[in-house]
Amino acid sequence: MLLYFDDQEAAATRLAHAAGLPASRIERHRFPDGELKLRLPAALPPHTVLYRSLDQPNEKLVELLLAARTARTLGATHLTLVAPYLPYMRQDIAFSPGEAVSQRIVGPFLASLVDAVITVDPHLHRVATLEEVIPGADTVVLTGAEVLSDLIVQRRAKPVLIGPDAESAQWIARAAARHGLDHAVCTKVRSGDRDVAVALPEVAVAGRAVVILDDMASTGHTVAAAARLLREAGAASIDAAVTHALFTPQAVELMHGSGIGDIWSTDCVTHDSNVVPMAGLLADALRRLQQAHATPG
Repeated sequence: MLLYFDDQEAAATRLAHAAGLPASRIERHRFPDGELKLRLPAALPPHTVLYRSLDQPNEKLVELLLAARTARTLGATHLTLVAPYLPYMRQDIAFSPGEAVSQRIVGPFLASLVDAVITVDPHLHRVATLEEVIPGADTVVLTGAEVLSDLIVQRRAKPVLIGPDAESAQWIARAAARHGLDHAVCTKVRSGDRDVAVALPEVAVAGRAVVILDDMASTGHTVAAAARLLREAGAASIDAAVTHALFTPQAVELMHGSGIGDIWSTDCVTHDSNVVPMAGLLADALRRLQQAHATPG
């Protein structure tokens, strides 16, 4: 069975359909003081899947704690968390004394709740694998780069893929390799959350369709800075594609104002820009986990 919350019903039911699983919504009630009461199905199968993408994570992590611990009392002996977006992955070291290293806290917290985690493009820097972050749990990492690449070549003829910073290089390389596309990566100097300087790479963009591709975008400042430079360099069109649309309310307006035409994203994070469903890839990952769990050794 796949359990989900009402605010992510569309993506969760797409996954349930693709995986051939019955789906059941977790009921929520909010008390006047802000506390939550959840109600799950009265009986759960031994293998239960919990779908919860963890953007805007603070309250969702509490929901996950309540749901996972309750599921254990209702018959679930093996819990798989499908979290297309994982939060608190970016801070993996303390940059100044006394800082909480959120990755080292949230990862073990998830491991204490579930047996397996499936996610998409986790934003890891100095840590090589998700297994190091979520110790003891089976982990499956998928990417949105290739399915976004499939969409891009349908929408634009022979586009150039541009990564807005060095961290995007891995996603750019995978997306470009799928269809043999030209690609390059900008360099970025960030002075604050909204103070970003970008330098274009040495790649010919004049007269060509360009798509800025990254794993996530929130304020849109880095993408917008790259777009302005691409427009000055003579790009025929500029679009943006991201796995995780973590956009603030002003981000889309900012990006369009910088010269970006279309904005495309996967449904890992619910947003009006969602055009690429991840259900097929997530369902395949669930089947692989089930097969591995069923195979002795």
